[in-house]
Amino acid sequence: MRAIVILGSTGSIGTQALEVASRNPDRFRIIGLGASGREVELIAQQAAEFEVDVVALTNPNSQEQFQAAFAQACAQRGKKLRTLTILTGPDAQEQLACWPSDVVLNGLAGAAGLVPTLSALKAGRTLALANKESLIIGGDLVRAVAAPDQIVAVDSEHSALAQCLRGGAKNEVKRLVLTASGGPFRGWTKEQLATVTPEQALKHPTWTMGPLVTINSATLMNKGLEVIEAHLLFDIPFDSIDVVVHPQSIVHSMVEFHDGSTLAQASPPDMRLPIALGLAWPDRVADAIPGCDWSKASTWEFFPLDNEAFPAVDIARKAGAAGGTATAVFNAADEACVGAFLDRTVAFTSIVRAVEQVLDEHISGGDDRAGSAWVSGGVVTVADVESADAWARVRALEVAATFTDGER
Repeated sequence: MRAIVILGSTGSIGTQALEVASRNPDRFRIIGLGASGREVELIAQQAAEFEVDVVALTNPNSQEQFQAAFAQACAQRGKKLRTLTILTGPDAQEQLACWPSDVVLNGLAGAAGLVPTLSALKAGRTLALANKESLIIGGDLVRAVAAPDQIVAVDSEHSALAQCLRGGAKNEVKRLVLTASGGPFRGWTKEQLATVTPEQALKHPTWTMGPLVTINSATLMNKGLEVIEAHLLFDIPFDSIDVVVHPQSIVHSMVEFHDGSTLAQASPPDMRLPIALGLAWPDRVADAIPGCDWSKASTWEFFPLDNEAFPAVDIARKAGAAGGTATAVFNAADEACVGAFLDRTVAFTSIVRAVEQVLDEHISGGDDRAGSAWVSGGVVTVADVESADAWARVRALEVAATFTDGER
């Protein structure tokens, strides 16, 4: 029986993780839940259902509302109102991440996951990492405190790579191949992309995810982030990590070995599988999802990535090669522009264009504002990452505002 803490329990990853746990009560006990506090009713229902010991709410003003909702949820289930610890405030997720447990699933969105990731690792917890951004922006900071095999990838692509890498020694690996669905705009030209609306971009053809990841999948920024993540997780050079477009999202990634053999991990596009593996690693969870139906004919397609229409992966390689605070700037500029796109103040194609310009400014010296200048991975601190993150968010919106409609 593994004691599990879930950060981001009300999000897509968190709710699916709770589904996995509810189907495997003999293997997992949920002891802690964390969320922003915006969806108080939902986390109260979760806390009552799983009889957790501790809840972390980032919003310090949500405690009273949570207590009332929790009491009601217990009453609805005919359960006695239990006493539980409620952590609130900006460091609540950090505190929860080091709570006594076996596994911490970090399903938080964006850069907010960095400090909880570091907290869980320093406390010696196994970290099931769905919050790729914390590894990407933390880079050397995260790797410096992580013990071997302490981080277990929950992204479907990196979970697939970890499974395939079991098939050979590291010195036998020739390259990693990440698959991308291509998103809703596969085959579109740069000119066609200029008029994309948020409604169109949020209609992913194969996956159901939160808005940030869905938009990043549409721009291919998500695949760029995953290339950096693969490099950091598996210590494989960037020039040995490729991306191919696979619209069916059945093959989640592949490893090619130096003898010419390629191992691929295939399963239906369902995040419950990598989540279950993340919670139980290195063991598998029986019947985590229904497998592929091999009795039916099907076609799997693979296409090269269109780097002209979707340059995000090349820009990510540039950020990853620079390292240090460059990856924090890459991620932060993207998050800021995605938010502006969803608010309809930034065009779809402006997202990646602004990210590239801000990244280039940062690597080349930036301006005289705090966080604008690149700090190398060898000396980077959490404060450096946070400063670069804050600068990039402001600068990205400034840059995007300079683009004319024709340039978007």
